[in-house]
Amino acid sequence: MSSASAKINSVVDKAGTEPDVIAAVRKWKSKRGSLIMVLHEIQNARGYVPRDVALYLSRELDVPLARIYEALTFYHYFKLEPPGKAVISVCTGTACYLKGSQALVDEFVKETGAPVGGSTEDKLFHLQCVRCVGCCGLAPVVIVNGKTYGKLTPPDIKKIVHEWREHFAEDAPPKEAAAVAAE
Repeated sequence: MSSASAKINSVVDKAGTEPDVIAAVRKWKSKRGSLIMVLHEIQNARGYVPRDVALYLSRELDVPLARIYEALTFYHYFKLEPPGKAVISVCTGTACYLKGSQALVDEFVKETGAPVGGSTEDKLFHLQCVRCVGCCGLAPVVIVNGKTYGKLTPPDIKKIVHEWREHFAEDAPPKEAAAVAAE
């Protein structure tokens, strides 16, 4: 076995020791057509499906890696990179689109610096467009980490971004401690 193969096997084996991965594989391995369900469990637990986990699933489920990536890249739900801490989902379904959701998307890009479908460099925000979230009466709708905001206008976006910056600033160590830790 080449050193590259050994290194890949080591990474794959390590993924197989992680409790969320083990639980998902055990739960679904014996069920026919289980790939999507396993991927959902991993996505729900981690916010994305890491490459090492995809390699491990390929081996354990006896599914070609290409088939796994086919599913991961076909469905917009799955992410291949870790998203930002605040996942901003702007509904672009018909009702929300007609009520101005594109202007909200543009404002989120401006306020956060996150591209659509991507995260900010500091991994604080991740911006995504999603189809109908089932809150058409509140159009246009945005969901941030499960919190729903409705009947929004572009000026509301600055307040939402500020709210989430403050929320995650509370999780950060005090500035003095951060400065000492950096020294």
